[in-house]
Amino acid sequence: QGQEAPAEAIVKRFAQEGGWVMLQNCHLMSSWVPRLERLLEVVSEDAHEDFRCFISAEPPAMASMRNMPESLMQSCIKVANEAPSDVKSNLIRAWDNFSPETLESCSKPNEMKACLFSLCWFHAVVCGRRRFGQQGWSRKYSFNTGDLLICSNVLHSYLDANLIVPWDDLRYIFGEIMYGGHITDAWDRRTCNTYLQVYQQEGLFNGLELAPGFKSPSPNEMDYDAYIKYADTAIPPESPLLFGLHPNAEIGYLTNSTDKLFFDILAMGGGGDGASGDDSSNAVREVMTSIQDRLPDDFEMVTLTLKAKPLLEGPAGPYIVVALQECGRMNALLSEIRKSISDLDKGLKGQLNMSQAMEDLVTAFVLNQWPGRNPFSKCTWEKLAWSSQKNLMSQFSDMLLRVEQLVKWTDELETPKSIWLPGLFNPSSYLTAAQQVTARNTGLALDKMTIETHVTNMWNVSEVKDYAKDGTYIHGLFIEGARWPRGDEAGDSSDVSGVTCAGSLCDSKLKELMPPTPVIYVKSVPIQPQWEASPVGYLRHDPAIYECPVYTTSFRGPTYVFMATLKTEDSAAKWVQRGVALLLQADM
Repeated sequence: QGQEAPAEAIVKRFAQEGGWVMLQNCHLMSSWVPRLERLLEVVSEDAHEDFRCFISAEPPAMASMRNMPESLMQSCIKVANEAPSDVKSNLIRAWDNFSPETLESCSKPNEMKACLFSLCWFHAVVCGRRRFGQQGWSRKYSFNTGDLLICSNVLHSYLDANLIVPWDDLRYIFGEIMYGGHITDAWDRRTCNTYLQVYQQEGLFNGLELAPGFKSPSPNEMDYDAYIKYADTAIPPESPLLFGLHPNAEIGYLTNSTDKLFFDILAMGGGGDGASGDDSSNAVREVMTSIQDRLPDDFEMVTLTLKAKPLLEGPAGPYIVVALQECGRMNALLSEIRKSISDLDKGLKGQLNMSQAMEDLVTAFVLNQWPGRNPFSKCTWEKLAWSSQKNLMSQFSDMLLRVEQLVKWTDELETPKSIWLPGLFNPSSYLTAAQQVTARNTGLALDKMTIETHVTNMWNVSEVKDYAKDGTYIHGLFIEGARWPRGDEAGDSSDVSGVTCAGSLCDSKLKELMPPTPVIYVKSVPIQPQWEASPVGYLRHDPAIYECPVYTTSFRGPTYVFMATLKTEDSAAKWVQRGVALLLQADM
């Protein structure tokens, strides 16, 4: 802050006198960069022949975001520096930042060698994990060589200053301050810290397995060059297992990359296949007709409100409020769809001028994309809808199922015994309503309660015969990175408040990327003193429980809904590294 004026002054002076200017981290000053762009245009008219201006910036977290003006980027000679995607290249590149003197200058050279090699492995893994998309990291983080070098300096200092290796201090500094300084998502921070718990420990001196088939070498037998040779020859073939991920992660990554490639090709070609304009227009009209014919009527909110009024003070009052809110939001979406298609129909007939919103609607129909998903589109379907990765017709079919659930729910305003949670605009509001109902029944304070989840042995919602005690049943969820066992594989069952539950997290089957889950019992429980409050919920720190994030879509990040508690027999660190999460929707 406050560096804008000095930067402008030095650019003007060097443009007159000659010299090189380096402006770093301009992505942090996105509001000032347009002024810089104009300044460079002005000074370039009569600039000194030796004047050069270098600009450094990081790419935005999402492709739809812009932090540097396009015209400025086009006028520059651009140089990109991005870490390789494979572990071996990243590891050797990381180790190459140091020298034999770095190891020998430490008072504990053996500890320095083992810890530094493990740190380089950690750096290679967190950089390479990005290629697996949201299952790797929910957001894109700019981990760089500077983080590694600073951590190595901290490691050197702490080893010199302590008689034994201060593991806890090192893990905290690396995971919360250095690398953690980039991380904005709580679940990504947990992933980073879990890696450090696995890699930075005493087992480094006793052949700790950093990855399947790749152990930490004994520092007593290794020198600087030997570590390079070991990294080059001993690392197993590249696979998701090196990152702690399941092989399915590679399938998902390649599938998503291919889908994006072909969608981009389709979008660049205008969504056509060489067909004439009349054929394209006919295709748009077919989509319009299909949607109009199946579009349901709006909910009669006046009638619903009058019907709900005497029931709001009853035991199911919070659920009825959620139903009314969902119907209101669905009406807003239905009305916008109906209006925009009607306007487009008039525009195609020549009765209205074609606006930008209409053009964007036509483009979305041709691409089979939900209108408004393109962040630069003027259509408002996406703003009024729910988060989704599905194409137009899949999401429209999904909308019809949501309307069907709301119609059944509001017919007699009787709360479903099990709710299709993915069918709600605001799933967290329904879970809050379940806590409110439980609080009224038990007399507990609402702010002293939270939820926990138990996976039942009911795979079909028709098996649910009664309302859940102190909570609710939900169904329709998917799991990514793991699966839930069926039948005899689930093992012995257990009783939770009269609900039969069975099974625990187990490894995914190959090519099953998002298997469904059984009906889940969401129970409202009082907060225990030993639980840790966090931005994502109350952390149990129970080795038999995997604290699992629940997202609306596989895009994760901003679509977070709540934290589920899933039973596990394996270490929770295994599922953290695999990026296991529950999803309300599949991508197709």
